[in-house]
Amino acid sequence: MTQTISIQPLTAEAFSAFGDVLETSGEPDRMLNQGMCGRYHNRASLDFVDGHAGMSLFNAAPRSLPLKLDMVERHPEGSQAFVPMSQEPFLVVVAPDEGGKPGQPLAFLTQPGQAVNYHRGVWHGALAPLSAPGLFMVVDRIGTGPNLEEHWFDREIVIVEG
Repeated sequence: MTQTISIQPLTAEAFSAFGDVLETSGEPDRMLNQGMCGRYHNRASLDFVDGHAGMSLFNAAPRSLPLKLDMVERHPEGSQAFVPMSQEPFLVVVAPDEGGKPGQPLAFLTQPGQAVNYHRGVWHGALAPLSAPGLFMVVDRIGTGPNLEEHWFDREIVIVEG
């Protein structure tokens, strides 16, 4: 039997158990550059067991809906932020941890200008831009030792528009 998951809008409240939504909501915390630049300060916390923060660029092929969800992954040694380098929305899939395995997945659609920071150890889907370009800056742990766990589902899960 196929399980379907409907996509919901990404909000800070709905996503709070899994990580941080990075966005320019509300008034800036302060204005810079002669009043021409608003700073939205400290929107996410980076959390690493060891190592250091690194910034990498990911260029991902666009996905299409409906999307078959085969696998989720997590990074037990550090948080991971995905910041799109375009104004295009992307799909965010997360699942709560249930005894070391992913529970019921949830799917969110970002709005232009939103990014996400997955908390350390959160199960999440692969990077899934829905249009080109799929260029992202990724801020995550750079260090030695394993920092990737994958879980492959033994049931069919399909993500559909909400």
